[in-house]
Parts: sequence; structure tokens; C-alpha cells
Amino acid sequence: MHVIATAGHVDHGKSALVRALTGMEPDRWDEEHRRGMTIDLGYAWTALPSGTEVAFVDVPGHQRFIGNMLAGLGPAPAVLFVVAADEGWRRQSAEHLAAVDALGITHGLVVVTRSDLAEPGTALAQAAEQVEASSLAGSPAVAVSARTGRGMDELRAAMDSLVASLPRADPDGRIRLWVDRSFSIRGSGTVVTGTLGSGTVRLGDDLLVHRASGATLRATVRGVQSLEQAREAVSGVARVALNLRGVGVDDVARGDALLTPDAWHVTTTVDVQVTTAAPRGATSPQADSDRLPAHVMVHVGTLAVEARVRPLGPGAVRLGLPEPLPLSAGDRLILRDPGARRIVGAVVVDADPPRLARRGAAARRAVEVAALGGVPDLAREVARRGFMTGADAASLGIDVPSGARPVATVSRRGGWLVHDDTWSTAAVRLRSAVERRAESAPIDPTLSLEAARAAAGVPDRALVAELASTSGLEVRAGRVGLPGRAPELGTRAEAALHRIEGQLREHPFAAPEQHELDAAGLGARELAAAEGTGRILRLPGNVVLLPTAPALAMRELARLDQPFTTSDARRALGSTRRTVIPLLEHLDAREWTRRLDGSHREVRR
Repeated sequence: MHVIATAGHVDHGKSALVRALTGMEPDRWDEEHRRGMTIDLGYAWTALPSGTEVAFVDVPGHQRFIGNMLAGLGPAPAVLFVVAADEGWRRQSAEHLAAVDALGITHGLVVVTRSDLAEPGTALAQAAEQVEASSLAGSPAVAVSARTGRGMDELRAAMDSLVASLPRADPDGRIRLWVDRSFSIRGSGTVVTGTLGSGTVRLGDDLLVHRASGATLRATVRGVQSLEQAREAVSGVARVALNLRGVGVDDVARGDALLTPDAWHVTTTVDVQVTTAAPRGATSPQADSDRLPAHVMVHVGTLAVEARVRPLGPGAVRLGLPEPLPLSAGDRLILRDPGARRIVGAVVVDADPPRLARRGAAARRAVEVAALGGVPDLAREVARRGFMTGADAASLGIDVPSGARPVATVSRRGGWLVHDDTWSTAAVRLRSAVERRAESAPIDPTLSLEAARAAAGVPDRALVAELASTSGLEVRAGRVGLPGRAPELGTRAEAALHRIEGQLREHPFAAPEQHELDAAGLGARELAAAEGTGRILRLPGNVVLLPTAPALAMRELARLDQPFTTSDARRALGSTRRTVIPLLEHLDAREWTRRLDGSHREVRR
């Protein structure tokens, strides 16, 4: 299926043309029939001579309903631009062409209607002159009469050629369906309609309803229709109607978006390039960006929202949005100044722009914005951030190639995309931090994984081991240090530890009391250093023994009648409850002994 919108001056025969092509009535409201003009969006469809299905979004032409017109035109990839032969080019013709140009729509047909009422040559010439200065330049033109049928076969053939030239949407892409209608059907519940630009919607899909207010809801697709036919799945580009479970009819409205969950970055700030100024290019985009008011209406998809304007420099603008929106680089926007009745086109080039805090930052950013394209560049985005997850990149619309090295300057490390320069800088920082630690604290010359992460400036502790390898460092027992560098206790602490080691060799279970450790100058850091080098075993309660103590204890406990009590163990080891209880718990944990009840244990055989 393909989707085409109409555009053109009020009462130039857009709806009559759609009726003649489809046999369907696009005007849905009684007031539209009573007034003889389209007020809201209308929908109809037909099959072309080739068999290709085409759905039409019929938009209002009157200036009072320009918001509705932009809501219909925004999601459409192609347009039928309508000019009446008996009236020729008019004011709303120019406004609609400005909107088409601002949206960057390049696929279309110029259709001169009511050629039974006037010779179409003049209108064709006027339209060709105007269209040639827009994004529709080069579009074929056809003169028709919806009343007599003149030229309709030629129009259908031209439409077949038009849709054959349209780019194919990605059926596997993420979904962003801008809602244009929401209503309730008895027995079914909430139904929404919209133009699906890419991706595939299936029965049972869970979607995120992102409201224009910034609120989000979860919904499940309980029914899919396209062209009034029930489907199991529909891929874009297509007109779809979705029956949703989990949301009420008042929970979703025009301007809201249905999204693939966790696939879209939402933002309140975007940097844009101004792309068009007026349908005939009367002013440059650069001049137009300078003339924008402080607040404009931003139209994207079917949404219209007021935004703050911050000019950055020639052709570059930062927009501040009142609520987060799911926008991505490449999105086409219309910036409308209602007071001046002026339409300006813009394209999002950065949906996650950097803060501008220093003097001159805006001017420097303008130069950057001017150099950006509508498709975000992986290397540039990762370089700016240093580290980036694949999910974050995908949410910004960045295509991430597979492989360990997606692009020349970016590597995959764990779950992160890392720029080579950032990785090298982090490695130098980590090495320097560990060397400083070894110099200032020889008794504990290593850093914990968290301290190493912070020192290197990396976002995830899981990256530290690989970064340490890059830096020529070692990770031992959850700490990062220089290769071969062991803790150095110092002369006094070394002598005290040597003395205690001697005492424990003579009496293996006579753990020194706390006051003895303090008097010897063996504090927590000294004991941790000694434990780290395997010279002592520390048990809960700051019980200090030699590493051989558990094996020696097992020899004595194995000689006891089984099972044995804590008191039996204390007497066999010639020690105190302060030492024996944590030692027995240590043996339990190593599964050398088994606790039977509150007072009995046995040696495992």
C-alpha cells in the first residue's frame, strides 16, 4: 500500500477528485457536507490499474484549518497538489506549497482540476512556475475533470508511476505512528488511526502510547485493520486502524504517538537546521532563522505544539519543547508563526544536543549544526559522549553495524560503544591513578573496582578489567594494581606482624586480642595488606590467625568423638570462644564441618 495526501487551495476540488478516484466520500462530518468544504482530515482508498493499493489523506484547504492540513500532510510520503483550472494559483495554494516544501516532500503530482470549466493551460503554467521553486520541482502535471472523467485515466497512470518511485519503508523498523483519529466502537473499545511510516504492527503487540502531554501508557493491539480489512499484521507505509486494549478513548488523541517500547529517545530540546523560508525562496533559510519569533508552533507528524526558539547562528536554531517528544535526527518539522502567517521548514539534526553554558557556545554550536546531516553519524555521536550503549544509539536513530568494530574509530567493549580516543584517555587516567596510589599508600597500593572506575571516568564497573589490561595493570581479588606490586607494611608494622606470626606458630589458636594489635600498630589497613598477601587469615570479630589454622584445627577436631560441641572444640584447640566460634563457622562455610543443631557439629568424611 501507498499513502498520498492532497494539498491545495480551499474549494479547488480536492475532495471531489478523491471521490472520483475512489468512489468513496472522504468528508466525514455533517458540517463538511453542509458547508461544501473539508474541515478535518478525510480518508479514502482505491486500487490503481497496476493493482497497487493507494490510500488518500484529504486535507482541508481553508486557512482557518491549516493545523488540520499540516496534521494530514506531515506523515504522508507523497502529495497530489491540486489547482483549479477556473481559479488558478491562489493564496492557500502558496501556503500549502510552502508546507509541502518545508516537509521536504519530493514525490508528487500536480493535478489541475475542473478542466471542464476552463481551459487548463493557464493554471498548468502557473502551477509549474510555482512548483519548480519547491521540493516538488519536476513533478508531472495532469489536467482532469472529476465531473466528466476527462484525464482521469492519465492521472491513474501517472499515480502508478509515482508510487513505483516511492522509497520502500523498512518493515523491521521501529514504530512511531502519529495518531490522527481516536474513537470508540461498541464491543471493541478504543480505536486509533494513523499513517504507519515504517515497521510492522501485529496482533498482540505491546505499544507505548506517548501522549503530547509527555505522559506514557501501555497498550496492547487487539485488532488491526487496513482499508477496512482485518489483518494479522500491517507493514508501513500504510493507513491503519488499531483496536487497543489497556487505554480508554480519552487516553489517546490526535498528536499522540504509538511507539515501539524502549526504542525511542524522548527529548525537550532539539537542534534544527532551517531548510526553507518561503515557497519561492524570497528569503534565505539563514535570514529566516534570525527572523523567527521567540515562540513558534512546531508541527511534526499530526502534532502541533508551541516551542521556544533560541537562534544559534545562520540557519541554526535550538527548540525548547514544553514536554518530551519522540524525535530523531532527520525528522522534518514545520515552524509556524501564526501572527505573520509564515511557514518555515526545519530538519532535526540532533535530538540530544549538548548544553550551551559558556560564552560563545551558541555561535560555535551553530557551526556544528550547519555541518550535521539528517542522518546521525555513529562515530561523531560516540566521540561526543565517549561511551554510548547500543540501545541509546538505536533510540537516536543511529544505525549500528554489527561486529567488534562498527566503524573505524569505535569499538564494542562489553555492552558499550567506545570511541578509541576516549578509551586511550581512560587507560592513561587509570594507570596514573594506580601509580599515585602505590606511591602514596604502599601498604595498600591497589584500587577497588569502583575507585578505578571513577578514576578512569568510565560509566560501568564491568569495563574496568579490560581497561586495566589495556593499561598494563592487573586485577586481583577485585582490586586493580601494578603487576608484581605487593603491599608494603613498613618497618614497624612488619616487625609487629613478624612477632605475631611467631607467636601463632607456637600457639596456632591463641589469636591476639584487639589491644595487642593496636599496641603493635596493626590497624585495619595493615591487617588488610597482610591478608592480601596471604600472610594471615582474618575472621569475623577481627580474629587474626595464620592461614594454616583451619587445616591444623581439622586435625584436632577429627580426633574428637563425633559429633562434638563447641566446648569440646575449645578444649581440643586450647583456645577461647572468641576464636573458636568464628573458626568453626569458617570451617562450616568451607564444608569441612557440618553443624547439626545449636550445639553440635561433626567433621565431614
